[in-house]
Amino acid sequence: MLNLALSVLCSSLIFVIFKLFGTYKIQSLYAIVVNYFVACICGILFYEGKINVSELVGSGWFYGTFALGILFITIFNIMAKSSQLNGVAVTSVATKMSLAIPVLFALLVYKESLSIWQGLGILLALAAVYFASIKKKGLVIAPKTLLLPFLVFIGSGVIDTTIKYIQDEFLDESMYPIFSATVFGAAGTTGVLFLLFNSKKTPIKRNLKNVLGGICLGIPNYFSIYFLLQALNNPKFNSASIFTINNVAIVMFTTFIGILLFKEKLQPKNWLGIGLAVISILLVALF
Repeated sequence: MLNLALSVLCSSLIFVIFKLFGTYKIQSLYAIVVNYFVACICGILFYEGKINVSELVGSGWFYGTFALGILFITIFNIMAKSSQLNGVAVTSVATKMSLAIPVLFALLVYKESLSIWQGLGILLALAAVYFASIKKKGLVIAPKTLLLPFLVFIGSGVIDTTIKYIQDEFLDESMYPIFSATVFGAAGTTGVLFLLFNSKKTPIKRNLKNVLGGICLGIPNYFSIYFLLQALNNPKFNSASIFTINNVAIVMFTTFIGILLFKEKLQPKNWLGIGLAVISILLVALF
């Protein structure tokens, strides 16, 4: 459980850093590209073996990992667009509701079993994500922009499912750092290509704040994936339980951070979501 708690802590720290981007006027896209390379360097530094490029390319997980890195930054851009058109609440719910995809994958493909109480906990987790995330009157999605949150939902779910599949089929614990480094390196390379492609419309400007922001973001970003992989390796919990607890705990913890650090106001429905989150975690973890 310690690895899972550390993954939740690192993921929640990412939320705080994103909030501070606005305060210090850091350009998110540039900082995120830097962040991926910083996370890649972290993986290389923590890898204890010798790095042989030809062996990496020939490994069974390399191309899947490279595709995963491209998906990382693609989904980020879709999330950014969805946040602008549909609002942060809609996008947040779509992201966290995606836990249903790896949970279903674990149940159908890996034949993992859940008790009745755990199944109830997962249903409560989905409700908790909704109620903890919505602001004002609820979620309003224009029909013409419905595709964006749907892609966020599918993309986020595919990322979690792919991480679990590669971890289970191809990796041992010693490979986690280099696996993470490859994912983040692919995401960073894709980001650079994206910036170069758009440089005619938006010239690339060197900015020290963007670099520093990317460094601050990259370190917890790396460890959020690393500790999640370690948590998935725990034989005491199945992956359906891990993904449920991870996603719901992040929603709950970031909500409290918003209250304490950024003086965000919560409505009764948000408190209901937090209560459901606590109950769902207890049901999934204890039963």
